[in-house]
Amino acid sequence: MSVIDTQGVHHITLNGADRQTSIDFWEGILGMPFVFEQPNLDEPSVNHLYFDPGDGRLITIFTSEDRQVDQSPNPMGIGTLHHLAFIVTREAYDEAVERLKEAGFASSGEVDRGFMDSIYFREPLGQLLELACYKFDPPDGFTHADVLKKAHHIRLEAGDYNITLKHLTEASEVLAGS
Repeated sequence: MSVIDTQGVHHITLNGADRQTSIDFWEGILGMPFVFEQPNLDEPSVNHLYFDPGDGRLITIFTSEDRQVDQSPNPMGIGTLHHLAFIVTREAYDEAVERLKEAGFASSGEVDRGFMDSIYFREPLGQLLELACYKFDPPDGFTHADVLKKAHHIRLEAGDYNITLKHLTEASEVLAGS
């Protein structure tokens, strides 16, 4: 069987509660511009909101005015979504914990992931979200994924536990020299 050649994420759709809760959070807290709305074409009694997470792709939310806000954490079973991660600038990352706290959202605080820094929190309907900030910029002509793939091979050759700044630096140098 041949593979299906994907080109990236087109959109991600979450089940929301009422319309205003989604707009207040996705646009009001995360700053994702509200793009448009229309009926859910598969279930016309449900509304479909579209937001731009910053890269021109879409985050969409199904809403209905008869749905109640439920902040219970989403299930974490096999086959369920664990979390969504959004890339942020270093400046936005540095301000995120305080801004989330001011808006009434508890967070993990800053978490060092070796190649990126992360902050985890739950949106108003219990979905775990992550704000992620890379610790490096890829060399011209390369992507973050290119650097991470090379850093992974360097890490394995060194027998190291996880990717760190030394692996990223070496990977970037190798790619820039190729």
